[in-house]
Amino acid sequence: MIGRLGELWQHTPLAFWLVLAACLYFAVMAVRLTVIDVRHHLLPNRIVFPSYAVAGALLLAAAAVAWSNPLPAAGGTGGILAAPALRVVAGAGILWLFYFVLRFVYPPGMGFGDVKLAGVLGMYLGYLSWGHLFAGTFLAFLLGGLWSLVLLAARRGTLKSSIPFGPFMLAGAAAAMLLPA
Repeated sequence: MIGRLGELWQHTPLAFWLVLAACLYFAVMAVRLTVIDVRHHLLPNRIVFPSYAVAGALLLAAAAVAWSNPLPAAGGTGGILAAPALRVVAGAGILWLFYFVLRFVYPPGMGFGDVKLAGVLGMYLGYLSWGHLFAGTFLAFLLGGLWSLVLLAARRGTLKSSIPFGPFMLAGAAAAMLLPA
């Protein structure tokens, strides 16, 4: 997302400010949810639900502004599936559904707070690209798996231990947001 900000600043400053506001909101939300999830194994609805509205409004507005004034490098290639507004909405739905299926298949493995958070993260990652959506999801599971291995190796946890997964989802999304477009 950082690379996208430079392009937006040069070509569509309004979209730049909207995406920057979305990024700042993400940072605040991520810190708050990480602290709460680590302490209480909970992703509160009072933070997650408003995040749909805030992230959705900012990212969809940025996509609309950028669509009305496309970047010269974009050249309009890729068709409707490349439209950021579609990716914001579809990314939220796809990631929410993916985590919902994981929760449905093995309920003790994931809380419903993770499912709800997935939709918000899908908006951010979808705004960037389908590749970012995949990368952020993959990185979340990679980071969570590595942390679990560290806990097992340090004998601080067992195979039955529960870990808060929200921080890894947020870290995976943040790391993917730093990847080039």
